[in-house]
Amino acid sequence: MTTTRASSPAGLTLDEVRSRIQLGQTNVMPSDTGRSFWRIMQANLFTLFNLIVGGSFALLLVLGYWQDALFGFFVIANVVIGVAQEFRAKLTLSRLAVLNAPKARVLRDGVVSEVAVGQVVLDDVFVLAAGDQVTADAVVLEAHGLDVDESLLTGEADPVASPAGRELMSGSSVVAGSGLARVIRVGADSYAARITAEAKQFSLVRSELRSGIARIIKWITIALLPVGAIVVNGQMQAVGGWEVAIATGAWREATVGSAASLIAMIPQGLVFMTSVALAVGAVKLARREVLVQELAAVEGLARVDMLCLDKTGTLTEGRMVFDSVEPFASSTAGDTVDPLTDTDLDPAAAAVLAWMGADRDANATARALAERFTTPPTEHPVRAIEFSSRRKWSAVSFADGPARGTWVMGAPDIVLASVPDATDALARFAERATAGQRTVVLARTEVVLDPPVETADGERAPEPELPVGVRAVALVSFREKVRDDAHETLSYFREQAVELCVISGDDPRTVAAVAREAGIHHDGPGFDARQLPAEEAELDAIMAEHRVFGRVTPEQKKAMVLSLQRLGHTVAMTGDGVNDALALKHADLGIAMGSGAAATRAVARLVLLDGQFSRLPRVVAEGRQVIANVERLAKLFLSKTTYAILFAVVFGLLLWPFPFLPRQLSIVDGLTIGLPALVLALLPNIQRYRPGFLRRAARFCIPSGLIVGGTLLSVVAYAYLGGYAAPVVQTTAVITLTLTALWVLVILSRPFTLITSIVVVAADLGLGVVLSIPIVTDFLQLGAPPLELVLVAVGASAVGSVVLEVTHRLVSRSAGAGETAAAAAAPAARRG
Repeated sequence: MTTTRASSPAGLTLDEVRSRIQLGQTNVMPSDTGRSFWRIMQANLFTLFNLIVGGSFALLLVLGYWQDALFGFFVIANVVIGVAQEFRAKLTLSRLAVLNAPKARVLRDGVVSEVAVGQVVLDDVFVLAAGDQVTADAVVLEAHGLDVDESLLTGEADPVASPAGRELMSGSSVVAGSGLARVIRVGADSYAARITAEAKQFSLVRSELRSGIARIIKWITIALLPVGAIVVNGQMQAVGGWEVAIATGAWREATVGSAASLIAMIPQGLVFMTSVALAVGAVKLARREVLVQELAAVEGLARVDMLCLDKTGTLTEGRMVFDSVEPFASSTAGDTVDPLTDTDLDPAAAAVLAWMGADRDANATARALAERFTTPPTEHPVRAIEFSSRRKWSAVSFADGPARGTWVMGAPDIVLASVPDATDALARFAERATAGQRTVVLARTEVVLDPPVETADGERAPEPELPVGVRAVALVSFREKVRDDAHETLSYFREQAVELCVISGDDPRTVAAVAREAGIHHDGPGFDARQLPAEEAELDAIMAEHRVFGRVTPEQKKAMVLSLQRLGHTVAMTGDGVNDALALKHADLGIAMGSGAAATRAVARLVLLDGQFSRLPRVVAEGRQVIANVERLAKLFLSKTTYAILFAVVFGLLLWPFPFLPRQLSIVDGLTIGLPALVLALLPNIQRYRPGFLRRAARFCIPSGLIVGGTLLSVVAYAYLGGYAAPVVQTTAVITLTLTALWVLVILSRPFTLITSIVVVAADLGLGVVLSIPIVTDFLQLGAPPLELVLVAVGASAVGSVVLEVTHRLVSRSAGAGETAAAAAAPAARRG
C-alpha cells in the first residue's frame, strides 16, 4: 500500500484550539433560512385584502350582526394555510444538512480525540479511516492508500485516490485506506456550507395557479377602494343621506348592505378550495410513497415540458451489474486476434472470476461478477490483493489446481502497460470505453506470489507490485443497472411531449450509454460539461441542441437549469446527491429520491420515498387533475366576482339599497358555488395541461358575470320600480341570482357524469328547500313574493341561461381556434 506524507504533525494544542474558538474559527454551520416566523405572520396577515375583509368581519360583529359575518371563516382559514405552508417549508430547510457525521476524530496534542462537528476548528488535523466523513475542507498531510468517495458532491461514481497535498471537500467520505488531513476552511467558508447556503434560502415553488389567483386578488383589492367608496356612499344615500343615516341610526343597515356588497366581490373560497384540492392530491400521492413538501408542487409536474434527470440513483439503481466477457483466442497478448463468446471462456478463468465476485473484500464492481459466475476454485489462494483505486488492479494467486498462477483484474491500460504487443486488447478496451462501458481486463501469469509478509504492530505492509509475465485472458464489461421501470416511464413522458435531458457528474460516455439503454435516443458520446462556456448566450445555444451531459459540476447543473428556463421551458429536475441540490432548488420543480442525501431531500418539492422513478406519471396525473379542477373552480368563483362588482357599482351609482343581506348571499354562494365546489375540486380529470389559466378564466367569467349581473339588475329594477318592500325584493333577488348562476355551474360541470348531475340537481332542489322551511326564511329575513314577481324571476333566469349557453359556445369556438394557431406557432417561437 502506497504511503504519501507531507509531514507528521501532532495537531493543535488546547491553547491553540481555545484561541481559534474565541476568533470564531469553528465549524458551526449558518442556519439562516430567510424570513422569521413574525415576518411570515406579517406577510400573510397584514395585507390590504385582509384589512378590508377582516375589517368588515369585525365591524359586523361589533354591530351585533354575527349572522352576516360567516365569511370571516375564510379569512382565518386562508391566513392559517399561508402561514402554515411557509413555516413548514422553513422548518424543513432549517434541517437541511450535507454533513451527517455526529463526530469527527482530530489530533490534538498528539492524542486522537472525538469532537462534535461544530467543535472542529481551523488547522485541526483530521484522523481519517474507511467510513469516516470529511466534515470540513482539508488538505491531505499523510495518506496510506486513501480513497475518497465524492459522488454526493460531484456526481463522479468512482472513488478518488487522495495522496498528500490533495484537497478534500467537506461532505465527502473515506472508502478505503487512512490518513491525516489539516482543516483549511470551516463553517460558512467550507464547500458543504457554500453549496447549501443558497439551497437553504426560502422560496415558494413556481405555481401558475397560485400566481394567477394572487394576481386576481391583487386586482380585486385595488378595485375595492374606489368601488367601496361608491358602495358606501350609495347605501348611505339610499337611507336618506349621511346626516339622516347618522341621526336615525339607519347607518347600521347601510353598513350591513355595504359589507354585503364588498364581500360579494371577493372570491373568499377560491384560495381555500384550491388549498383543499392540493392537499387532497398530496394525501393521494403520499399513499403511493410520494412525499409532497409544498402543496403547490402537486400541480408543478403537470406543467413541466423539460425533465432533467440525474443518472445515478434516478435512471440507474446506483449499482454495477455484469454485462459481458470477451475471451481472447490465444494464450499470448500479442496474438489476440479473434474474440470468442463467453461460453468459450477457460473454466479456470470462470472459476477465478467467481472467486473475485464472492471475495468479502471485493469492491462493488467485482461483486457484480457473482451474478454470472458462481463456482470458484476448490483450492484456497496463497495470496489475495484487494483492489485499490490508486493502482487500479486486484489480484489472486493459487499454488496448484487448474487455476494455478496469479490472476490480475484491473484497468487494461495499467495491467497491460508493460506487456509487449498488447495493442489489440487495448484497442478493444478503448472501443468499449467510447461506448460508455466500464471494462477491465482479466490477465494471468504462471508466477505464484509469495504469501503476505507479517508486519510488526504499527507498521504497514509494502505496496504490492504488478506480477511480471501477464497475458490477457479476457475483457470483462460491466454496466450500471438501469431501473426496470425507466424505459416505460420515459416513454410516457415522450408521449406527453415532455423533453428529457440527462445531466450527470459521471463520464459523458457512460452517461450516454445509460441514456440509450433507458430509451433516450442519443447518438455518440454525451457532451463533456468541462467544455461548457460561462457566457449565457453561448450556454443557451448548447442547451438548445444537446440533451446528454457528463462531468457536470453542481454549479453547472444550476446554470443549465436556468438556461433551459431562459429558453422558455418549465423545468423539473430529479436527483439524489448533494451535487443536485442547487439545480433542484432553482428548477420549477425539484424531485428527490428518498434514499438520497438529506440536503437534497430537504430542498426538493417532491420526494419519491421508495425511490421508484415510475411514481412520476402518477404525480403528473394528480397534478393535471388539480389544475383542471381548480381552473373550473376559478371560473365559478370569478364569475361571481364579476357580477358582484357590477352590482356594487350600479346600485351605488343609482343610490338603490343593496338587494341582499350578507347571510342571503352566503346561502346563494353555498348553493351555486360552495357545496358544488367541494365536489368539483376532487373529481377525476385527465385533461392535458395548457398554459394560460388566467386568460381562459377571464374569457369565461367576464361575459358570464355580466350576463348573470344584467339578469339580476333587470329583475331588481322591476321590483323596486313596482314599489315592493325590501324583504320581497331580496327574496326575488335570491331566486333570480340562484337560478341564473346555477346555469354557470351547469356549463362548468360538463361533460356530465353521475356525480356532476347529482350536484346540479341537488343545487336546484336546495333553493326550494331553503324557501320552504320557515325557520330558514326567518333567519335569512326572506319575504314571500307575489306570483307575478316569481314568474318574472323565473322567466328572466331562463332568458339569462339561454344567453349564457349561446355566449359560452361562441367564446369556446373562438378560443379553440386561437389556441390551435398558438400551439402551431409555439415550436417556431421557441426555436427563435
